[in-house]
Amino acid sequence: MASVPSLAASVNQRVADALSAALPEAGAADPLLRRSDRADFQANGMLALAKKLKGNPRELAGKVVDGIDAADLIKEIEVSGPGFLNITIADEAIVRTLAARAADGDRLGVPLKENPGVTVVDYAQPNVAKEMHVGHLRSAVIGDALRAMLDFTGEKTIGRHHIGDWGTQFGMLIQYLIENPGELAPAADVDGEQAMSNLNRVYKASRAVFDSDEGFKERARKRVVALQSGDKETLDLWQRFVDESKVYFYSVFEKLDMEIRDEEIVGESAYNDMMAETARLLEESGVAERSEGALVVFFDEIRGKDDQPVPLIVQKADGGFGYAASDLSAIRNRVFDLDATTLLYVVDVRQSLHFRMVFETARRAGWLGDDVKAHNMGYGTVLGADGKPFKTRAGETVRLEDLLDEAAERATAVVREKAEKVGLSEAEIVENGRYVGIGAVKYADLSTSPARDYKFDLDQMVSLNGDTSVYLQYAYARIQSIKRRAGDTRPAAHPELPLHPAERALGLHLDQFGEVLAEAAASYEPHRLAAYLYQLASHLTAFYEKCQVVSADNPVEVVENRLFLVDLTGRTLHKGMALLGIRTPERL
Repeated sequence: MASVPSLAASVNQRVADALSAALPEAGAADPLLRRSDRADFQANGMLALAKKLKGNPRELAGKVVDGIDAADLIKEIEVSGPGFLNITIADEAIVRTLAARAADGDRLGVPLKENPGVTVVDYAQPNVAKEMHVGHLRSAVIGDALRAMLDFTGEKTIGRHHIGDWGTQFGMLIQYLIENPGELAPAADVDGEQAMSNLNRVYKASRAVFDSDEGFKERARKRVVALQSGDKETLDLWQRFVDESKVYFYSVFEKLDMEIRDEEIVGESAYNDMMAETARLLEESGVAERSEGALVVFFDEIRGKDDQPVPLIVQKADGGFGYAASDLSAIRNRVFDLDATTLLYVVDVRQSLHFRMVFETARRAGWLGDDVKAHNMGYGTVLGADGKPFKTRAGETVRLEDLLDEAAERATAVVREKAEKVGLSEAEIVENGRYVGIGAVKYADLSTSPARDYKFDLDQMVSLNGDTSVYLQYAYARIQSIKRRAGDTRPAAHPELPLHPAERALGLHLDQFGEVLAEAAASYEPHRLAAYLYQLASHLTAFYEKCQVVSADNPVEVVENRLFLVDLTGRTLHKGMALLGIRTPERL
């Protein structure tokens, strides 16, 4: 089915046509339409246009009103103030538009973007042989939501998990494993928790030897050279660390209710064979230069202490490569091999300077430009109740899996309080508790602007009141309960019926879903979609309080029409929450 234009788009077009007819010399003019508390919409474009052409804005507004033929769309339009147009939509138009959205299946009338591209999303970047902690939460949650939102708009997304799987620490780990065979069980024989327990044990043991034994330290450094040069024995043992870590990664992401595809885990090691060529290309083109033996890129506008330029080190004086070389090689791969038109990085804001220099280097080299954009979505920090980076009471970084387990336990207790009333089994209590708990953690993150820090407060996150995912999930569950109570009565749109103000408010907000989603996806701001969904649930609550849905006192057409509004609200909540990576249980 074709996409359904929003009421705002339809009104905007009618007013724009009338404005062009009333003032042909102005050409195509923007009515500057927006939502208003004085009517459904207000158009302010007449003021600026009349001023530009030295006319009277009220007279121009009057001509526009006279020229609009929109009885099927607009109930009332009046000139206000110095030349505003206050526009009230016809009830019939609201219901007809929503009916068209409801008939469009899972897309709900939301159009696909006209010129979709290919966006590579770099997110969820844990490190091999290290536990995931609360600091890994935001990249995973934000990146997963953005991929879903972009996909729904028609953009093709490719995920990249740029895991830390290369570097000096692996020489230490591998050398220890060579000298202490049998320390790691095969990855197939362990679960996620056992895998990380094995890795932690080996890491701590190897670090202790590395710090106390100069002979071992030298052997470990030579092992790094063997790794980088492709020695088979070294690579085989390195692969065991990666395999063990992947078992652990998958177990944590499963708790986070996220799908991670194995082919999208492309770590630093994947670009090892490209780094020398990357360095050569940058040096030959003059983008990079030798300084004290190292290959670096300087930026006049980026300076550090003593006003000295801060360099991006592509290759160290000893010939080794660091993060810049792998990141620049990744850009080459994503642009020239994956045909990316946009590179989106969901990384800690503290890496912003690094990526600013990397992107500028890639632009100078011609790898980025007008046809290929790179955007660093630097995100803020997860804070504790004290406003400081979230730690355990002992001052240690909080393990991500512990945090998710606690969220599920807290939420299960909330679900259990109402379980008997709605007839949930123990299995349903546990499952729904997990969905509510993980949803609470995700929503607290996604309802905050990515650039801002936020406080991690589980008590607030699992609250039934306020701007929480639990409030939205219970709104969805209430809708399903209403539909069950309706029995054989089915939702049906009745455009001929007048609407209660609460029905109008709900309907007009439902109609905005596609526009909000498109804007949130284009600006990489999932918190805008979260805010829309919270407002939708709030409109539903007001509607529910003022408009009885299932009642023998109401004519069947009224019941059907209200069920139609409720059903479309439920479908919109379900779709919006799914795009944020949050489940909506049928009963709570």
